[in-house]
Amino acid sequence: MRKSLYMVSAAVALLFFGCKEKKSAAPALMPLTQYVNPFMGTEGPGNTYPGAQVPFGMVQLSPDNEAGGWYRISGYDYPDSVINSFSMTHLSGTGAGDLYDFAFMPAMTKAGDKNSPFDRTIGSRFSHDRESASPGYYSVYLEDSRTLAELTATERCGVQRYTFEKGSKLTPSVYIDLARAINWDATTDSRLTLDDSVTVSGYRFSEGWATNQRLYFVAKFSHPISVADIQHKEIKGGDDGKRRRGYAARLDFGSEALAKPLVVKVAISPVSVDNARENLAKEVGSWDFDSVRTAADSVWNVELNKIIVETQDDNAKRTFYTTLYQSSLAPVIFMDVNGEYRGPDNKTHKTDGWVNYSRYSLWDTYRAAHPLYTLTQQKRVGDMIQSMIAFAEQNGRLPVWNMQGVETDMMIGYHSVPVIADAYLKGIGGFDPRKALEACVKSADIDDYRGIGLYKKYGYIPYELEGESVSKTLEYAFDDHAIAKMARALGENETADRFEKRADFWRNLYDSESSFMRPKDKNGKWIKGFVAKDYTTHFTESNAWQYFWSVQHDVPALIEAVGGNKRFNEKLDSMFTFVPLATDELPIFSTGMIGQYVHGNEPSHHVAYLYNYSGEAWKTQSYVRQIMTTQYRATPSGHCGNEDCGQMSAWFVLSSLGFYPVNPVGGDYDIGSPLFDKATINLSDGKKFVITAKNNSPRNIYIESVTLNGKPLDGYILKHSDIMKGGELVFVMSDKPTKK
Repeated sequence: MRKSLYMVSAAVALLFFGCKEKKSAAPALMPLTQYVNPFMGTEGPGNTYPGAQVPFGMVQLSPDNEAGGWYRISGYDYPDSVINSFSMTHLSGTGAGDLYDFAFMPAMTKAGDKNSPFDRTIGSRFSHDRESASPGYYSVYLEDSRTLAELTATERCGVQRYTFEKGSKLTPSVYIDLARAINWDATTDSRLTLDDSVTVSGYRFSEGWATNQRLYFVAKFSHPISVADIQHKEIKGGDDGKRRRGYAARLDFGSEALAKPLVVKVAISPVSVDNARENLAKEVGSWDFDSVRTAADSVWNVELNKIIVETQDDNAKRTFYTTLYQSSLAPVIFMDVNGEYRGPDNKTHKTDGWVNYSRYSLWDTYRAAHPLYTLTQQKRVGDMIQSMIAFAEQNGRLPVWNMQGVETDMMIGYHSVPVIADAYLKGIGGFDPRKALEACVKSADIDDYRGIGLYKKYGYIPYELEGESVSKTLEYAFDDHAIAKMARALGENETADRFEKRADFWRNLYDSESSFMRPKDKNGKWIKGFVAKDYTTHFTESNAWQYFWSVQHDVPALIEAVGGNKRFNEKLDSMFTFVPLATDELPIFSTGMIGQYVHGNEPSHHVAYLYNYSGEAWKTQSYVRQIMTTQYRATPSGHCGNEDCGQMSAWFVLSSLGFYPVNPVGGDYDIGSPLFDKATINLSDGKKFVITAKNNSPRNIYIESVTLNGKPLDGYILKHSDIMKGGELVFVMSDKPTKK
């Protein structure tokens, strides 16, 4: 039977730590989890959570404040002062709230108290002074509950330890809620049963952002349950005529839970209660909370040691390792230890030697997070793409923004395509490339899906026939470029020719008079009353300023269309200096602004690097350094926008190393301004790629020269293949721009 990835990772960590005396042993890992602050982004628009998770784990055991709203989408908002529960699943930094499955809450109750399990007044006040978090661990003292709650996790299990106030005359209790609704998420059906004196199990079906979510669980307690009050209520369900029930429980424990902490082991499964039992047996065999916590810390240390940065700036170091940590929270494993998972067809499927993943925020993450994984997670990348192919077979098309095995259809584009093409072109295996290309082409040719038929017919999407017409046209053109590159590499030349033509469709919306991408109707006429800075329904979470640059696959052609380098640079300058007026109505996602540049949302993420293409690379170096040092910090308010399942963090990780993929397909990285004196990427085959920045400082942000393995770098492009060979990239930094 296939071993749990969590157990394998822990074994690797123990190998590093336990064999120091042997001459042939690998060097000890650096203790890097100490630099991670899981609270980064929990205040403001970051929408992250501080709870316990292992890398890409299916469980995200984290506190919930209960109340809904934009700043509580992850379940937790740092300025809040009340915790209502600890639930098993959460979304990292998204713009929509869902999940929060299987909510647990310890409480101290009066003997004989008959409070309903549905009583939502059991939330407890807490103080940040008695709260802490580190990778794989979270703890908080619940003042009203008089309980220290600690959380840790494996891939499919969450472990909680409740230390109730000793000597109390109150009854230690645990509430379990399967019926609640927060933000977009609402229970549609559930079940909770008492299996024996120490075990409860059940399921929760829900809908919200993703419909028809199904999750099962088993919970075991280290002390016997003295009283189990399990109740249900009728809840709104589907239209199939079946009764739907929302379950909740109050479980009371005897005095032994006061003398010795109560440990709760919970396993989840997308398939069945029996699979959850197997997950629990395989991943958490003992009641030793601290051993699980130590293993989680060790697994994270293995991940963080993939990149070692050296700097005198501890704040920058903390930001780096926190963003590296947050870039490794999603996508998440979505299968049981036996390989079974639930697909979008609502059937049980089984993997064959690969790991199934879900929760792809692809409109965001294709830009930097997935390219980062091709450097640090090559085995996982192959599995992720195999997961996408399987999803397409079961759903009829590749995932757009899938979650818990269900498609949400959130955002635009078919951005599985660049992720697949990039992995293939970089030589990553683990999937059938021809089957992958077939899925890409099929997904790009669905005429009745989100304007694709209009796009194919007109060469753009007419604004009066489909919303977000400009953004969709540009995003589809980029994805088509990815298909063309992959098809050409596979020798599928007819397919490559067809999609190369489609990749040029961006030209059909370029208006030379306004010098912007402008909405056009089906008769080829430009929309009237066009104002570039306005946020309209023709653009996705952006305006014409921000989407103008979305021709990542052919920047030289965009420069030519504008009128050459000088005009292009003037337009770029305006992008960063055209500050919104106080009277402008800015949407909630326009955060982290520098002029019209919006770092808090993804369409702008590559723009600072475009000066490299137009002869003024020193401006790229200046703006990239400015973004890194003003838009990120390892504090609760340290993200300027939604973290978006690792994309915001991956931008910082790559940019701080000194490069970023403007075109995230095919293996070219664009040079920026390295933040650290030295960084070492420890590649999976044992090779090292070392990045050294001589004379680096907060003032010396400009590149005087750059060499690769002792030879001058050709232009401002670093190739993925050169990184994977190992070697050294050396920057010489200066406080003066090099204008050549």
